[in-house]
Amino acid sequence: MSQDDVCTPQMAAACVGSTCRAGVGDNRPRRIAARGSRLCPVCRDRLAGELRQLPTLYEECGRQLSGTDRPRERTSGGPLPGMPFNTAASEARSEILGVLRSWAGVVDSRDSRRSGTARDTVPLLAALLLRQVEWLAAHAAAADVCEEVTGLVRRTRRVIDPDPLSRVAIGACVETSCSGELTAMIRPRQAHRPAEIVCSADPAHQWLGRDWLRLSRHLTREETRWLSAADITRLWGIAPGSVYRHASERSWRRRSRSGRTFYHDGDVRGTLDRPAQSS
Repeated sequence: MSQDDVCTPQMAAACVGSTCRAGVGDNRPRRIAARGSRLCPVCRDRLAGELRQLPTLYEECGRQLSGTDRPRERTSGGPLPGMPFNTAASEARSEILGVLRSWAGVVDSRDSRRSGTARDTVPLLAALLLRQVEWLAAHAAAADVCEEVTGLVRRTRRVIDPDPLSRVAIGACVETSCSGELTAMIRPRQAHRPAEIVCSADPAHQWLGRDWLRLSRHLTREETRWLSAADITRLWGIAPGSVYRHASERSWRRRSRSGRTFYHDGDVRGTLDRPAQSS
């Protein structure tokens, strides 16, 4: 491998990672890459977080091979006659394995003695790349690995859950020492399913949409928020009729803006965050 393949400390410049490049379209400035790297800490941690997700996504696709979300017994001759087969899930699994093999090969190119090591499974390949994430972040192909892994995660999630997602950027992760970015994932066609908040760097940092009110206070220091009935429906996954019923029965504080009614977030949480609260 030539010296040009890996970034030197003097080569620090704008980050080439997926998060920063996506922000250019929103007129957000790119972050500066870390010293000796082509990625900023946020994009490097996002790459690591997505690599951690791939084994789980691979297994989830495996559970959908029979056309259901239940595990299917392995057979030597493929699916049983007349049994539905989820082609998209099978292709997603093949793509995950192929992408991980490809980048593992890039890592192995540093030392020919390591090529062909017996670790050709998704968990082991992902673990290898996680151990080498700093090296990948400094490699000339850092932008390519970020784009490919991010796209792979996005496409696989669409196979697992084909319902369109609306993504709303929230801000920096509130967990200590985490440089990830939080995004609210909302399913507009499935109002009964609460929104989910996910971290780009660590899949363990997850919250339900209703926790956004608490998280947002860490980010904005704003003490009071006013929520529309549609907001409450999406965040708590309850029917609109239940929103109006609770508002009336519990005397939620309200205010009107442009003909729309908004409810005090403290009143809403006081009702809907109670254990075993029915809608």
